[in-house]
Amino acid sequence: MIDQFLILFSYILIFSISLMLVAFGGMFSERSGVINIGLEGIMVVGGFSGLLVLKALNSTSIHPIFVVILTILTSIIVGMLYSSLLAVACIKFKADQTLVGTALNLLATSVALIFTKRLTGGASTTINYDKSAFVYIFGNFNFNIFLFLGIIILVASIIVLYKLKFGLRLRACGENPSAADSVGINVNAYRYVGVLISGALGGLGALAYIIPTSSYWNSTVGVAGFGFLALAVMIFGQWKPLRIFIISIVFSLFMSLSYVYFSFFQVLFGIELTADKGVTPELFKMLPYIASLILLAFTSKNSRAPKAEGIPYDKTRR
Repeated sequence: MIDQFLILFSYILIFSISLMLVAFGGMFSERSGVINIGLEGIMVVGGFSGLLVLKALNSTSIHPIFVVILTILTSIIVGMLYSSLLAVACIKFKADQTLVGTALNLLATSVALIFTKRLTGGASTTINYDKSAFVYIFGNFNFNIFLFLGIIILVASIIVLYKLKFGLRLRACGENPSAADSVGINVNAYRYVGVLISGALGGLGALAYIIPTSSYWNSTVGVAGFGFLALAVMIFGQWKPLRIFIISIVFSLFMSLSYVYFSFFQVLFGIELTADKGVTPELFKMLPYIASLILLAFTSKNSRAPKAEGIPYDKTRR
């Protein structure tokens, strides 16, 4: 029984950290005043790029620590570059933020699929890789480098948002950009930074989601709506780091059950949940999304988003 709980706990940590990282990405962007529903696309492009580098490095004799660093840096940089499309379109050209984010999501999956097929000669839509540099197994408990990074980013996000001038100014740009501008804060510059941070965390969160749970990635599946789930976590967490982390753990419990439900329920309750009884992993994978729809329906009226999010800032209309 202890082994089953350890396995479940390891999956909860994996999914909660990745959910938290991506939700933090949305938080920084929206705190600055820019809605980023393109997190799904950022995850796909950032994660895909990192996996390509990881696969290439697998065939070399480079030290594992450099494999980890180069893979993570690639996903972060590509995530930032991809998010810059949203930043330029919405901040400089004042395009509709929802439409641009949707376009980025659609484009990302297509790009990943096309490049994967070209790399495999059209024979496959999957990328195989060796994740041993990232994952360390202690009995039935899996520890990965992203757990360590996640804790650092959680603490850093709290400090940055609430203890540093940068966080105060970023939040001011999302709440009252006119007032922020009147005291000399460059609103658009802070919004660019917020979106770029969003891209960096989205790319990192993609790796934290993909690598620990599998040794291959299917470009037709992408990240299976994980970016949208992270947006729901961000909203339930009220755009606050600690609350987002707590909500991430709750949602991760449902996701984790899809991996261990058979042995977990059999050992704990003596119940065999099999496919012939209508119980499949997909059923448990649906639960976080169903829960998010129900919770949003009942709590969305009480959510307090940054007042100026989604509204392009125009100095001439102050």
